[in-house]
Order: sequence, then structure tokens, then C-alpha cells
Amino acid sequence: MEFKLPKREQLSNKGTFGKVLNVAGSEYYTGAAYLSSISALKVGCGYVALSSSPKVLNTVALRTSDLVFIPITDVKKALKNYDVVSVGCGLSTDLSVSILFKSLLDSLASFEGTVIIDADGLNLLSKIKKEIELPKKLIITPHPKEASRLLDVEVEEILENPMDYAKQLTEKYGCTTVLKLHNTIVCSNEGEIYINETGNSALAKAGSGDVLTGMISGLVAQKMSEFDASKLGVYLHGRTGEIASSMLSEYSVLASDLLNYIPLAITDMLVKD
Repeated sequence: MEFKLPKREQLSNKGTFGKVLNVAGSEYYTGAAYLSSISALKVGCGYVALSSSPKVLNTVALRTSDLVFIPITDVKKALKNYDVVSVGCGLSTDLSVSILFKSLLDSLASFEGTVIIDADGLNLLSKIKKEIELPKKLIITPHPKEASRLLDVEVEEILENPMDYAKQLTEKYGCTTVLKLHNTIVCSNEGEIYINETGNSALAKAGSGDVLTGMISGLVAQKMSEFDASKLGVYLHGRTGEIASSMLSEYSVLASDLLNYIPLAITDMLVKD
């Protein structure tokens, strides 16, 4: 499989490379908000805003000066200013968040950009039993347990026939599906399948999926299609794990370490191009 990175025009500004609005984080999961935001910048996105509670925003602000911060109460007003909206990393599933998620989903139904739903966003989506209008350009990134909730089947069934269930998720939600496994499966809205072969056990750490969500968000923001961005995202995520583990071992790589090795995975692609 040959991959192409988004082009970097020299006559450009931060808006040229897209804007991501990341709705993420909660009191005990501030790291998810940080990881999924910074990873979008690391793959070349020009501008990332994090929308969350004041406590999360204040905590993340102590770690980085590279993000813009939007109070969660203002998130719906901000949608029109962004190319991509990512929802769910570390969000939690308590009642107040559930109400917010449903309201946000209603607003995103008419959003013209791409929406990515991950983690607790998927858990909240699985609890909505009535028919709803979903975003027209949607990517979901479930692991097998999240997929089992979305389809109301056992995890074992997902693992026995992951390709079939990736297609079922795509058909049910009208989306591009990234089913996260040892060999992650990406299924396009048209049913095209990509099976990723990069990565290793270094990626089996809390926060690794948040990094992947940010990477895909950042690539979509640079005008890649949902399918192409998802394929390249999982490929680069896997290569990042491989390169990081070659330096740190598969035992010791942390999700936060991945942020420092994304540039090397990209450089590796540029050298081979």
C-alpha cells in the first residue's frame, strides 16, 4: 500500500492546513484531551482548539501553549469555525455529558466538515436507541468492546469475524470505520477495506487510541478524504510505535512518548518518497 502525505504548500498560513475542534477530557481524564489535541498538530494540522470543562482546560494549559481553549458551554457556537470536530476522548459518560453529547450531535448533523467519534463518544452513541441524524462525513474509531456495544453483540463475535463487523458498523452509521485491533481494519463508506500491518505491543497502553484519534483528525483537516486519512493515520500510528519501541523497548513506551516519535515516522515516509 502506497501512502502520500498531505502536501505542504510554502505559500500558506495556519488556516491552509486545517482547523480541528477537539471536544475531549473530563476531571480524571485530562491526559486524553492533551494527547488527542497535540497529536493532531504533530501530523501537520495548522490549528487545534480544545473544548472542555474549565478544570480540564486549566490542567492542559499547564502542559502546553500550543492549543486554543474553548469552554464547553461555547462549543456549539464555535463549530462553524472548524474543518474537523473530534468528540469523545476521555469525555466520561455521566448524565450531564450524555445530555451535552446528544445536543452536540444534533448540531453536528448539519456540520459541513468531518466528525470523528471515539472512546466515550462511542459509548454515549451506543446508548442512543432512537433513530438520529448523524454527521454526513463521519469517522468512528472503536476497539472491539466499543464495537460490541454499538452493534449489541459479544466481543468474541467481533474478534472472530472483525472484517464483517467493520462493514456492519459502516453500514449502520454511514461512516468510515476504524476497528482497532492488532491489525486495525479501516472500512470506507463504500465498503473498501484496508488492513494495517504496522505497529506492535508498544501501542497497547492507555492513551494510545487518543493519539490515533488526533492523528486522523489532523490529517482530515489537511483535506484528505476520511478513508485516506484513516488509512494513513493508522499506518503512521503503527510506525510511530515501532520507531519508539526501537529506542525505548515495547515494554516502556508511553502514549505521551508517541508524540515525540510521530515526526520520525513522518520523516521515514518522506525519505522513502
